[in-house]
Amino acid sequence: MSVSSTNMMAHVAQVDLEHEMNFHGLTAPFFVALSMVVVLVIVWKAGGFQSLGRGLDNRIATIRRQLDEAAALRAEAEALRAEAQAQAAAAHKDAETILAHAKIEADQLVAQARLDADELIVRRAKMAEDKIAAAERAAIADVRARTAAAATTAAASLIAQKHDAGTDKLLVAQTIAGIH
Repeated sequence: MSVSSTNMMAHVAQVDLEHEMNFHGLTAPFFVALSMVVVLVIVWKAGGFQSLGRGLDNRIATIRRQLDEAAALRAEAEALRAEAQAQAAAAHKDAETILAHAKIEADQLVAQARLDADELIVRRAKMAEDKIAAAERAAIADVRARTAAAATTAAASLIAQKHDAGTDKLLVAQTIAGIH
């Protein structure tokens, strides 16, 4: 805005003030303020402010009750939260204890399984060694029996081939002479 337009607006406002209606120098805003004061005095005399104060007091009391209830609910919620946290901590501790016992039991089971496996291996090795020894004894006995049978057959064959009745007489005579 230019300076001339500002001056013009100020001039128009002054002209409006000079032409405003008034009653013995009292303008419309004064009468509006006076009427407001009269209305407020009437409301005060009628007890409107006391009623308004009671309404506000009632509203304050209601809000206080609600705040007290909210505080009680909050305290109850905090107590429940603390209890839940204590239960969670106890459950966590129980879980850790159970896990520790489970680890101990698992270690014991593994150790026992190793011992049992070692004992089973020893027993099975002993059984295998016993079976091998029995098989060896049976094989040796079988070889001896076959050897004895083969020797007997060979001796009988040799005796049959080389001995005749004269040789037998000589052997019988030597045996009888050796007995005396």
